[in-house]
Amino acid sequence: MVAAIQIKHLKKTYGPVQAVQDVSLTIEPGEIFGLLGPNGAGKTTTIRCVCTLATPDSGRVEVMGIPVLTQPQRVRQHLGYIAQEVALDKVLTGRELMRLQAALYHLPGPLAQQRIEAMIQLLELEEWADQKTGTYSGGIKKRLDLALGMLHQPDVLVLDEPTVGLDIETRSAVWAFLRQLRAAGTTILITSHYLEEIDTLANRVGIIDQGRVIAAGRPAELKDQLGGDRITLRLQEFTTPAEAETARLLLAHLPCVQDVIINAAQGNSLNLLVDRQAEALTLVQQTMATAGLPIFGISQSRPSLDDVYLAATGRTLIDAELAAVGQRDLKREKKQAMKGG
Repeated sequence: MVAAIQIKHLKKTYGPVQAVQDVSLTIEPGEIFGLLGPNGAGKTTTIRCVCTLATPDSGRVEVMGIPVLTQPQRVRQHLGYIAQEVALDKVLTGRELMRLQAALYHLPGPLAQQRIEAMIQLLELEEWADQKTGTYSGGIKKRLDLALGMLHQPDVLVLDEPTVGLDIETRSAVWAFLRQLRAAGTTILITSHYLEEIDTLANRVGIIDQGRVIAAGRPAELKDQLGGDRITLRLQEFTTPAEAETARLLLAHLPCVQDVIINAAQGNSLNLLVDRQAEALTLVQQTMATAGLPIFGISQSRPSLDDVYLAATGRTLIDAELAAVGQRDLKREKKQAMKGG
């Protein structure tokens, strides 16, 4: 069976920035594949290369067995792409935009009309279809964007952060729609930095960090590979690095503890991998109390995709996201300083 999307050793740079260092993925027909990672990890660049919107520096990308580099027009016939930022012509109505989209894909008039009405009903756009899109809320714009991306019934639908900024009700509606598409045989590639979104929707997931895939597989399998429960332990706010290291060494010697990682972004936070036994939490608390190291907070849970990311990188997705925001702010300040000088 031909893969829906095949990516081999993809690399892409923008000037001095290496956006994608080495990405290889295989996405099978009829599955929802989630690409998870913080902003700046390389998710958007990867899917732009898949969607013929960016040219790789090296590597091979195929959609439905068709090489993206040499046959981009054929590839686009099989693709639907929905970008993170919704860009709609504000003076046209939703129905007019769908008619324009149908014309761009050369859909015959009767077939175009049939599909437009079907998408309006499916995405519950009846109330807004004949209103100008400039009057739409963010959630309605996203629904229309989905309709436009699906009108030509592509084999592969690519969505970049499809629910960013949406309310819970609209997000749930988008999730339900994507499940319907998968049930009908559509292959879906979705990027997100929302753990819940990927864990809920994806059959398989690839976790990307700094332009590389650091883990890939079924969410349950990736979490089971960690082999235990997670204990998150927060020390007092003014804990020194030396005290955090002392706590790490003490806890690492407990029989029930498999591994201890000091959170790189929060020096007073420790993440433990422990055997699945009831007394693990009690043993950790007793050890800390005996050593005179006060605990600010502690919790135990089954592994999550964030734990998979933490085990591979030494930081959580949230911390990576905050670090990326901080780097962007720093670059912005430097540019403003240079202009001011």
